[in-house]
Amino acid sequence: MARHADAFRDDSFDAEDSFLDEAAMARAPDPFLGATAVERRMLGEPEPGSGRTAAPDPGGPRAFGARLAEANLAPEPERAPASAAAQPAAPSPRQAAPLTPVDGGLYGEVGGDEDDGLANQPVPRIAIQAFCERPETGQLIHHAGADRRLARAHLTVELGGLAAAIERFHDAQTPELLIIETGMRGRELFAQLEELAGVCDAETKLVIIGAANDITLYRELIRRGVSEYLVPPMTPLHLIKTIAGLFLDPDAPFAGRTLAFVGAKGGVGSSTVAHNVAWHITESLRTDAVLVDLDLSFGTAGLDFNQDPAQTIAEALAQPERLDDALLDRLLVKCTERLSLFSAPATLESDWDFDADSFDLVLDKVRRQAPFIALDVPHAWSPWVRRTILAADQVVVTVTPDLACLRNAKNLFDLVRQARPNDEPPKVVVNMAGCPKKPDIPLKDFADALGAAPILVLPFDPALFGKAANNGQMIGEVDPKSRPAEGFAHLASVLAGRAAPPAKRKSLFGALFPKG
Repeated sequence: MARHADAFRDDSFDAEDSFLDEAAMARAPDPFLGATAVERRMLGEPEPGSGRTAAPDPGGPRAFGARLAEANLAPEPERAPASAAAQPAAPSPRQAAPLTPVDGGLYGEVGGDEDDGLANQPVPRIAIQAFCERPETGQLIHHAGADRRLARAHLTVELGGLAAAIERFHDAQTPELLIIETGMRGRELFAQLEELAGVCDAETKLVIIGAANDITLYRELIRRGVSEYLVPPMTPLHLIKTIAGLFLDPDAPFAGRTLAFVGAKGGVGSSTVAHNVAWHITESLRTDAVLVDLDLSFGTAGLDFNQDPAQTIAEALAQPERLDDALLDRLLVKCTERLSLFSAPATLESDWDFDADSFDLVLDKVRRQAPFIALDVPHAWSPWVRRTILAADQVVVTVTPDLACLRNAKNLFDLVRQARPNDEPPKVVVNMAGCPKKPDIPLKDFADALGAAPILVLPFDPALFGKAANNGQMIGEVDPKSRPAEGFAHLASVLAGRAAPPAKRKSLFGALFPKG
């Protein structure tokens, strides 16, 4: 591969490279020609035989803006007389090193984008300012800022790179997070980073988007207080995970995965799907979950699980700022060992007119309680319904095979895809398929219109579903070997990203000597 003279040159090792030849390194008059000398100089260690001692280690990595705080506390040094001091040379205008596109561009398949849980972590209300040297990088950061995970953050993107950031913050307060793209390396980079650190607030975090995949450079940047060093190509989700990891709340580092279940129209069985999937997540996958019934006037979660709690989610929504872990424990009802229910009041005594922020605060608290949160969203349209659907980690749309559902599902799909470009499209569940004397729209037509095949098709079985509803049980409890029960178990494993445990095989002795 040909080597380039720009910042994005190929840094792969070659067996014929002179710096790998120890003899050549020994003959080199410039210490920067040797890899060992490069690292020694970057880490501030003395040259052999120079008699100079290394600068004391400040005690590990510091916050990037700590230098400004230390300078404000330190006494002002005495100034030398003007006759004895040399006049400083006029600073030359800063020029960023040229950047050329990386092979493959900024977007593409990026290693390490597997689900590590950071994509579920909410980013707090912070200010983020980015200074880019390439329009392509600015566009990528803009795409990341439009993602639902950064909805609370305030993002500003400018061109100019490191030099523009230094000029901007000489007379302005720095935000909680700075993202800077630079193609510089070596002394020039570290000199400008020192200058930037001198104008940064102590709590400011810095992410560098650089050009070279160099472990020595990475270690030195981290030692100097840089929070993260990224090298293209990368995706918006990669950047979002980096930001989420930097601002992970140490007091509440856990946030469960939210699954929003909504019907394309009323009466299609979305609540039934939500309740059964939540039950299978806890019983089949053996993990904790919370089912939240958001249909405040007509919710059926309490009936389906044979529960009649005295307190409901309405108490939390009325005063969301008072909701703490102790109060939440009193409001949640245990349906099974692992499944908790946040039930709806299910009365018409009030209009239940809560704003979207109240729902956000309550759901944020609930997310700290379990790995999975199933949201039973009513078939209605209001600001809080829209926000809840778009903020969920996964959306499941339940339909019946008729024209109205096809139209409404298409509208939902278009909205969710446009607002969530970095997320999976919604999952489609077709319920009550094959209803006698009722012509169904073919499933292929649904798949073609939505651009996604149904993940689950539930047959029309009024006897089974009616028995479960009347008994206050789940389908898996009434008939665990039925097709709907197997379908709900499959859907639960897909949404949870886990494989369902294999069915227990019957013992040979159990078959030979049955009980009773």
